[in-house]
Amino acid sequence: MQSCIGAPSAGVVWAMHPVRIVALGLLGLGMLGAGTAHFTDPGFYLPMMPPYLPLHRELVYLSGAAEIALGIAVLVPRLRRLAAWGLIALFIAVFPANLHIALHDIPLGDAEQGLGIWNWVRLPIQGLLIAWAWWFTRPDEMPAQAAPVA
Repeated sequence: MQSCIGAPSAGVVWAMHPVRIVALGLLGLGMLGAGTAHFTDPGFYLPMMPPYLPLHRELVYLSGAAEIALGIAVLVPRLRRLAAWGLIALFIAVFPANLHIALHDIPLGDAEQGLGIWNWVRLPIQGLLIAWAWWFTRPDEMPAQAAPVA
């Protein structure tokens, strides 16, 4: 009998709980949308960049490309676990930009002023995003059925 801890082996079809399917779709599509926004409106993201980082526009594009690639990859079963770890690394990597926004109350987009306390509320959301991605570093929950072995 196949354990749910290891990687699926031949002869076992793995099923995913419907809540997990929805969460996976939202994560993948959310990352795809967020990544696309880095290219369609890079000016929104440029103020987020801490001054100690070089090449701000290039880093915005790089993070957008990573979000798109990882958002797609997390939807591909064979790439899901690796992509989820990549998302965790990405969420950690962009945390300094979110901290920069909070520390300096940086206005984003066309806003004339920053969001004040809401910039600080946003910081723990990074932890939730990391937990969300971490859920997909784990194997699918349950073997659905044993396929006949030929």
